[in-house]
Amino acid sequence: MDFRGAIFDVDGVLVDSPHEQAWREGLRQLMEDEWSGIRPQTSYAPEKFTPEVYQRVMSGKPRYAGAQAVLEHFGVPDAERRALEYGNRKQVMIVELIEAKEFREYPDALRFVLAVKEAGILIAAASSSKNAGAFLKLVRLDEFAEKEGLSYDFLRPGYTLLDILDADVSGQDFEQGKPHPEIFLTAAEELGLSPEECFVVEDAANGVQAAKAGNMAALGLARAEDEELLEDAGADLVVTSLDDVSLDALAEGRLERMSVR
Repeated sequence: MDFRGAIFDVDGVLVDSPHEQAWREGLRQLMEDEWSGIRPQTSYAPEKFTPEVYQRVMSGKPRYAGAQAVLEHFGVPDAERRALEYGNRKQVMIVELIEAKEFREYPDALRFVLAVKEAGILIAAASSSKNAGAFLKLVRLDEFAEKEGLSYDFLRPGYTLLDILDADVSGQDFEQGKPHPEIFLTAAEELGLSPEECFVVEDAANGVQAAKAGNMAALGLARAEDEELLEDAGADLVVTSLDDVSLDALAEGRLERMSVR
């Protein structure tokens, strides 16, 4: 079956957001101030909150679920209750960082999105983050295309990533978070497509698992040297850059790496 829809996670796929920075800094502040009394009971140390921990433990999860997961990872007492305070602390920090545009878009992702759109494939964003829309509104595709020397008939002056989406289910409240496929199944439904007609682009293992659980093809994007993690999660193809994906194969309903010439 040919692909008719592409569903993109946002953080880690389309943009290099400061989510990880905000989560790490928020926990450091709490452990040094309000939670300093319980710190000796935990395994937490600032250097232990690594990118690998972020990817494996909390990436792709809704805010408070992710907060609870990493608190449990470090053995923080009463993690479920403290997750609310931690999640709220992180949210204040992330809003400040977004408003200051302390993030960058991934050029390979923007090239891929534009090429997929040009190929007539419908595009949806599906992120568990309630901040995803703020990122999508700030990424100017028209300026990027001009800088790259690209020209597309569908691209209008002022167009952002949000403007070219055919559906966006980011930030919605779902009963089940990833690795449950609900968010991706909803995105496919919003596009008017069956799950089998869509592929999902994900950088987190639980996102790949969610795609496969929903009978969708999964394109794993290993930006954090986690190819094996994504492969083990069941990704149909794992790349370190979306520039490596064969657009010719994509047009025929296959996820394949571009041949080296």
